[in-house]
Amino acid sequence: MPVFALTNDIVFPDPSLAEDDGLLAVGGDLSVERLLLAYSQGIFPWYSDGDPILWWSPNPRMIVLPNEFKPSKSLRQSIRTKGFEVKFDTAFEQVIIACSKVNRNDQNGTWITEEMKTAYIHLHELGFAHSVEIYFDGDLVGGLYGVSLGKAFFGESMFHYCRDASKVAFYFLVKRLVEWDFQLIDSQVETVHLKSLGGQLVPRTKFLHLLSSSIKHPTIKGKW
Repeated sequence: MPVFALTNDIVFPDPSLAEDDGLLAVGGDLSVERLLLAYSQGIFPWYSDGDPILWWSPNPRMIVLPNEFKPSKSLRQSIRTKGFEVKFDTAFEQVIIACSKVNRNDQNGTWITEEMKTAYIHLHELGFAHSVEIYFDGDLVGGLYGVSLGKAFFGESMFHYCRDASKVAFYFLVKRLVEWDFQLIDSQVETVHLKSLGGQLVPRTKFLHLLSSSIKHPTIKGKW
């Protein structure tokens, strides 16, 4: 399959035309309109600093179904005993900066470029991107951020400075999403960490079907 070169028009090719590794298109920009269209079609940007913007739609896709999430006993114990404080949408910029600095075993450098930070901070200001922050003794020790459309949450990245902090953030995110009847958490690509949090791989066709249903609902914008 060819990799499509995007123009100034805010359009994407059909996700089913992506390469075997999920690469679909190159170019374009990170405007609000393009990003929201991409997420609504199961496409997301992922590229390294200095490279052109690359757009992906992997097959299979890792997802978490909120109603099927079952936290481990050790995670429940951490929530009960470690004294974490949980907040939503109070330190989005700090969270995305922390995520960009975390060393990851399966990555060389960061994909959260300055351009990406600016774009997602703008999405947050418009009420489409959200963060969960975990504090301990007043210090930010973990968190995550992502994009919300309809009843779907698209997880982007997470970080932790102390054990279980990112998992606690995920636990409270899921708790909130279940309360709001969200149908889908998109985790994009498989990682050991996400599998430990209930991530499952599904064919792209199934993911796109779930996504199509999820985004028909009104989006809960603004501060969570």
